[in-house]
Amino acid sequence: MQVVALWCERRGFQCIYRTRIRSGVTLRLHGILPSFTLCTQSPDVFSEVGDQTQDLREEEHKNCLSLKIEKLGRGQPVLSAFQNWMGDGFPIHRGDIFHAINRLRKLKMNKRALEVMEWVIRERPYKLKELDYSYLLEFTTKLHGISQGERLFCRIPHEFQNELLYNNLVLACLDKASITLSLAYMKKMRELGHPISPYVFNRLIILHSSPGRRKAIPKILTQMKADRVAPHVSTYNILLKIEANQHSIQGLTKVFDDMKRAQVEPNEITYCILATAHAVARLYVVSEAYVEAVEKVKTGDNWSTLDVLLMLYGYLGKEKELERTCSVVQQLPHVRIKSFVLSIEAFGRIGRLNRSEELWLEMKSRKQLKYTEQYNSIISVYCKHGLVDKATELFKEMEMNGCKANAITYRHLTLGCLKAGLVEEALKTLEVGIDEITTTKVRRSAPWLETTHSIVEIFADMGDIENVKKWFGELKEARYTRYTFVYNTLIRAHVKAQVYDPDLLRKMILGGARPDAETYSLVKLLEQFRS
Repeated sequence: MQVVALWCERRGFQCIYRTRIRSGVTLRLHGILPSFTLCTQSPDVFSEVGDQTQDLREEEHKNCLSLKIEKLGRGQPVLSAFQNWMGDGFPIHRGDIFHAINRLRKLKMNKRALEVMEWVIRERPYKLKELDYSYLLEFTTKLHGISQGERLFCRIPHEFQNELLYNNLVLACLDKASITLSLAYMKKMRELGHPISPYVFNRLIILHSSPGRRKAIPKILTQMKADRVAPHVSTYNILLKIEANQHSIQGLTKVFDDMKRAQVEPNEITYCILATAHAVARLYVVSEAYVEAVEKVKTGDNWSTLDVLLMLYGYLGKEKELERTCSVVQQLPHVRIKSFVLSIEAFGRIGRLNRSEELWLEMKSRKQLKYTEQYNSIISVYCKHGLVDKATELFKEMEMNGCKANAITYRHLTLGCLKAGLVEEALKTLEVGIDEITTTKVRRSAPWLETTHSIVEIFADMGDIENVKKWFGELKEARYTRYTFVYNTLIRAHVKAQVYDPDLLRKMILGGARPDAETYSLVKLLEQFRS
């Protein structure tokens, strides 16, 4: 059954969990998406037993039903995998099927997962339970739509039409954004006395998380309380992420206070969201305190948590801790491209260009350079330090290798040109980047906004009020101007351009930013240009 527990990352971050709901609420968590997804990796392998461990892994892979199913070619029936498995002398246990289903779900092989469950229901290799029908309902709805899922639900034996099946049906409707139908099924669950899962409410909150629909979230929480459904830690994590995406530190603090009052124990995802939000807001002392909390509560070497720590230690300028975390990541059985990218950017942020270059070369040797994101990571490092010649060389190499530059690439190159004093080239590059298609997710991501703000800062120091206002509007649209330091940049531009605007302070406060000592000093300087 699909259950949404959290969605958080640096560039947009989500985390989806699968849950088995019993009358108590027994959870089985399976990480699905990478942004703030927690997917536990194997622990570090000591060198003296490395070969033995590798042999054991190979033997486990050989004796894994899931891998046999995953390796089936297009058009090959799932029956051949089961025949191969049983031909090797292995019985088909419930655990093998559940493991296979969770693997296939993670790989988004929904059609193959449905074939597995149809075979299980048809052949009955073990005594069927409600979770088997739950999986069948889940993938039927995903592939064939809600109406087909509803028809299947009616054909499931009545003894299995319990809270698990109903919760799964509601979630299937929510996955298709059919809110009205899901609310109708929730009403029926109340009539039948079936408890509603907190993950149903989580999904409702996520569907109402856009700025235009956020007003409905308090009503959802009120209904949750009326149904006597205790918010799960994932519920608070979703609420925290919503506030973080809106760049509202005040709202973030309020949600976290509510969480503590409800005596819900924060987990590593909670602290990662809090630490990242405060780092983006340049509240580094608070962010560091939450990073310490992450280190205390993190379980094992979760690649997602390690990725967040790489980013955070870059923000905080913690070179020793960054090197340590990078070393742990490099020792994982499989190092993702994303981890390389974050490591390169983090070392570049603290000024360790040589280390960024080392990691770039290592990624180049271990991974095939086939993604624009890989090139953007090292280009961003060079551009932040004004090394536009090196960035241009990589830009040419990227084009030669068939990787098309995107809006992010041009935004970095614009910053690099400005840092190098090449203003005309910067403006031309900026205009080229505008023509590139950019998703809302990218335009609201912290890296994009930080790069844009760095560009605005340079224009402000030049007294180019026209370009400052032009690109300040982009920051305002993403609510990034709620941070005091961003609005101070606009005021500084007016001071440099000697242009008086009596409404700046009022607009700043109405926009959600709190004036600080620098703000009032800049406003006082601006007063001398009053005509």
